[in-house]
Amino acid sequence: MRRLTVESRRVLYAFIAAITLFVVGDAVHPGFLGLASVASILVIASFVGLVAAGQCFVILIGGIDLSVPWVLNAAAIVMTTTSLGRDINAPQALVAALGMGVVVGAVNGIGVAWFGIPAVVMTLAMNGIIEGLTLGLSGGFTCGSCSSYAPPLIQDLAHDALFGVPDALWLWLVVIVLVSGALRLTRFGRATYALGNNSRAAVLVGIDVGRLTIALYAVSGFFAALTGVMLVGFGGQASLGMGDPYLFTSIAAVVIGGVNILGGRGKYLGVAAGAISLTVLVSVLLALNMPDYVRSIAYGVVILVLLLAYGRDCA
Repeated sequence: MRRLTVESRRVLYAFIAAITLFVVGDAVHPGFLGLASVASILVIASFVGLVAAGQCFVILIGGIDLSVPWVLNAAAIVMTTTSLGRDINAPQALVAALGMGVVVGAVNGIGVAWFGIPAVVMTLAMNGIIEGLTLGLSGGFTCGSCSSYAPPLIQDLAHDALFGVPDALWLWLVVIVLVSGALRLTRFGRATYALGNNSRAAVLVGIDVGRLTIALYAVSGFFAALTGVMLVGFGGQASLGMGDPYLFTSIAAVVIGGVNILGGRGKYLGVAAGAISLTVLVSVLLALNMPDYVRSIAYGVVILVLLLAYGRDCA
């Protein structure tokens, strides 16, 4: 009961941080809390939240995925170059993009689980490999080519709304429910927490640690690729380096959301709140015309403040 209470408090802290930043934003920029503004911020936060969903799974077992920038970028490029901007090609392009993410994630998991390569080394190396393969196979990929446009179907998914709520937010809400339910209610989720708490004990209770690790990294690759598809739909085109900002933000969202960086504890609901907090923070800084280096400092300060609060909560 004590553990559940601590985790719930951390989720609460993350939501309080998000709400506080919204209030601050409205104070420095009237209209910040308008429905259109809030919806726009939440849509952008959904992209961070999707990448962070996969990052959450691997961090829960004490791992990390540093390959998400180029898995995301490669998925966006695969989506546009395979579909050629046509709806008729969208289904197979979507399968190719998401499948690529799953395969890359599984390879990461194999390197970590079967060959004992540290997650930091394995995923960072894979990020470089995917970057090289993407650049080589696409010939440098020029966004001015006609094939660089996302199919209208994907663009509609990123921009349309249902009952006044953007489709991107509906997708994220489904992910929140599914990920939270999987972690809390399924054997898969219980095994994930068990592996994160004590890998040796997990083996003793019959958990196939190797298969689970591979599956979790595959899930991370899937969510990175899904984010790439959503981003290319949102922007209309893919571009080199579009995944770079999502490495730090996805990890920061997980940490701010109260997930133990060493594994074994945390909830995705808190991660979602962390993604919102980071996005609101950036929006407030942009409203204040702050330079990029101030954003980096602010990220660090927010993370340290919340980690100090988490430390006191556990004391």
